[in-house]
Amino acid sequence: MRPAPQAPRQTPAPTPLTWLYVPGDRPDVVAKALGCGADVVVVDLEDAVAPDRKDHALRATAELLGDPLPVPVHVRVNALDGPLAEHEMRTLAALPGLAGLRLPKVQGPADVHRAAGWATAVAEPVPEHVPYAAEGPVPPAGHTRADHLAPVRTPPGSTATLAPAAPPAASALPATPALYALLESALGIEHAFAIATAHPALRGIALGEADLCGELGVRDDAGLAWPRSRAVVAARAAGLAPPPQSVHPDVHDLDGLARSCARGRALGFLGRAAIHPRQLPVIEAAYLPSAEEVAAAQEIVRAATAEGGALALPDGRFVDAAVVAGARRVLDLAGRRS
Repeated sequence: MRPAPQAPRQTPAPTPLTWLYVPGDRPDVVAKALGCGADVVVVDLEDAVAPDRKDHALRATAELLGDPLPVPVHVRVNALDGPLAEHEMRTLAALPGLAGLRLPKVQGPADVHRAAGWATAVAEPVPEHVPYAAEGPVPPAGHTRADHLAPVRTPPGSTATLAPAAPPAASALPATPALYALLESALGIEHAFAIATAHPALRGIALGEADLCGELGVRDDAGLAWPRSRAVVAARAAGLAPPPQSVHPDVHDLDGLARSCARGRALGFLGRAAIHPRQLPVIEAAYLPSAEEVAAAQEIVRAATAEGGALALPDGRFVDAAVVAGARRVLDLAGRRS
């Protein structure tokens, strides 16, 4: 059953503009990524890591997240219906360096509920040879909701603590880290709003366009217009930040990236995922307001402050509360330059 919509949530500030994906089995690359200027570094345990390197990637990522980091770090775990995601989330969720978990191929709200249960339950033992304390500081992001928890399951052969017969009180559970759902299938797009309102810890949604194109048989951007708009509308209706664009796969085509970002911004996206540091300044420049946009926003805010209510500017533009709110968002975004 589709859950009832929740009250809109406040968008955290500042909203990231750049999300840099790096392979989890390359600690040297991850270390460099932390200093390259991305707003968020996304350590990928899924597509970027070969099957025989998954264990190594998890150990390296757990070691990285054992201490607080200077840049927000998210981790994209493996498929929720596969054998790895549960253990990855239980291992990483309570580490002080983790800022969020990105959930691939989310099909519906049940996937978010299950992931939240794994991320909120007591941590599993640390992968072998990783020096961190599994019961260290708990990040403050998210809210605990015991009624959304999935049953704790212990994999065969695991030494994890078994779930008690009666679930612990909500106040005794660790906080759920921030969750981000990736919509990469037709079913995920159909359930976009239900996913976006599935759990209080769900902080954002985004598209995974490569998988989506493969499933839909889409060959150009025109076929993605509706899924993109659907994601933007669902996120805003749920009170979430506008979604970032999916990656531009050609790291050498910076002109094409800039044009694509301009189209994405016009559709209502905010920021973009990247797969190479050279893409970051292009994305940021495309999404930061121009000097002309800032000047126009300043004029609107000044006029609204002086007059109050609806008014017309000297050039004939009509200004009401919605226009003023949009102008304030432009100025907030422009403040990132300082």
